[in-house]
Amino acid sequence: RQRGTHVFRPLSENEDDETFPGLLIMRLEHRIFFANAEQIGDKIRPEIAAQQPRVLALDLSGVPDLEYTALNMLTKAEKRQHDRGVIIWLVGLNPDVLAMVQRSPLGEILGHERMFPNLELAVAKYQEYRAGASWEMQG
Repeated sequence: RQRGTHVFRPLSENEDDETFPGLLIMRLEHRIFFANAEQIGDKIRPEIAAQQPRVLALDLSGVPDLEYTALNMLTKAEKRQHDRGVIIWLVGLNPDVLAMVQRSPLGEILGHERMFPNLELAVAKYQEYRAGASWEMQG
């Protein structure tokens, strides 16, 4: 995040920006469907391995549509990451994507506690947990 603001931008282009140890934020863009879901996973997994976050916040504000097969793949990925100690949060879902997730098994797993309308609220919640709140409801 750009220091002193609520502007989130790629760290690769802004190395002096504020970071949050244990929180990995990844922004996904475009429609996610069966043909590109595996490629997206192939990009995310190495970042998780390198960063070893406690929380992976997937910013989906740039995703207009999440196809059913891709949603199933995301549900399986959440289970794998949970088993490795990484908690997945979804951020910035548009109303259609949010409704689809909420009706799915992934929505039941995440609940409202792991879905946020924007990055600012997700980071604030992460900082609250880092300050000593319980992770019980998150995992």
